[in-house]
Amino acid sequence: MFDLNLVLRDNIKRLTPYASARDEFKGEASIYLDANENSFGSPLPVAYNRYPDPMQWKLKYKIADIKGVPPQNIFIGNGSDEAIDILLRAFCNPGIDNVILCPPTYGMYEVSANINDVTIRKVSLTENFQLDLPAIESAIDAHTKLIFLCSPNNPTGNALNREDMEMILSNFDGIVVVDEAYINFSRQHSFIQELTEYPNLVVMQTLSKAWGLAALRVGMAFASEDIITVFNKVKPPYNIGQATQDLALQALENVEQVNTWIKETVHERSLLVSRLSALPQVLHIYPSDANFILAKTIDANGIYDHLVTDGIIVRNRSKVELCAGCLRITVGTPNENTALIEAIGAFQSSSSVLKN
Repeated sequence: MFDLNLVLRDNIKRLTPYASARDEFKGEASIYLDANENSFGSPLPVAYNRYPDPMQWKLKYKIADIKGVPPQNIFIGNGSDEAIDILLRAFCNPGIDNVILCPPTYGMYEVSANINDVTIRKVSLTENFQLDLPAIESAIDAHTKLIFLCSPNNPTGNALNREDMEMILSNFDGIVVVDEAYINFSRQHSFIQELTEYPNLVVMQTLSKAWGLAALRVGMAFASEDIITVFNKVKPPYNIGQATQDLALQALENVEQVNTWIKETVHERSLLVSRLSALPQVLHIYPSDANFILAKTIDANGIYDHLVTDGIIVRNRSKVELCAGCLRITVGTPNENTALIEAIGAFQSSSSVLKN
């Protein structure tokens, strides 16, 4: 049975969060002399001399409308990386507690855990990139606080089996973090609608991928009000700037454009898989529910270097567990994909025999 108080660090329970000037006053005023801002303005066309809303309520209400969840169940962070870091700082005692990761997966889980001196227990995915439930069960002990599940997974691209994730959510007494950065490109439904069923669930999403706002760094975490209260207690007072909030609000008005891009991306993904599969330099392409593919090649290092000379950058994942010989390739525009295919097709390996 999940009990948040048993998972939360004692010092976080006792923590009195920083109260900013804008936390102490609600509503509008004509004169603001409370926050030591520059009263004369800012040297920009838009005045950014006032501190932003520390709780980003306008942005949360807009996201709530799109996602179908109450705004009080939303945390907005400086990318998903801030949410990952807060989870580790709030729930894991350094040098004592541990988290479970399922490689190959997103690298920041491990980096952030190491920064916070939290022990990492790795349970590798199976050969078909699915969860190894018996091994995960064996890895859990009294000090396991978090399990990170990335679905669709990065770098493999596939969605994890939903029933497996539900099994973990139902039986683990700690927090299960489901990272859905690529959910917009997937056939799998989001776990956001399951928040009321699983009090230990945290769902992470982002505006960096399908919404095309990677430069703004807007990550989202969806969870119970109690867990969101913990996020807000630990976060810096003004973690999302006003310019970012304003631009994100503008972008969220363009749902139809984003949906069109998602359909185009999925269509181009299918074409890219088909065309790459026909090349002798490509041995296998793994199923993808994301806006990228993982391709096993005859010579990942050689092809990567060859593409760089042509001004094409992909991600070499050949040293990642279970990804030997693999390149991770983002789905580009039709012209970009054609240029990529032509460049790979022109590669001649000096040490490998092309497939028949």
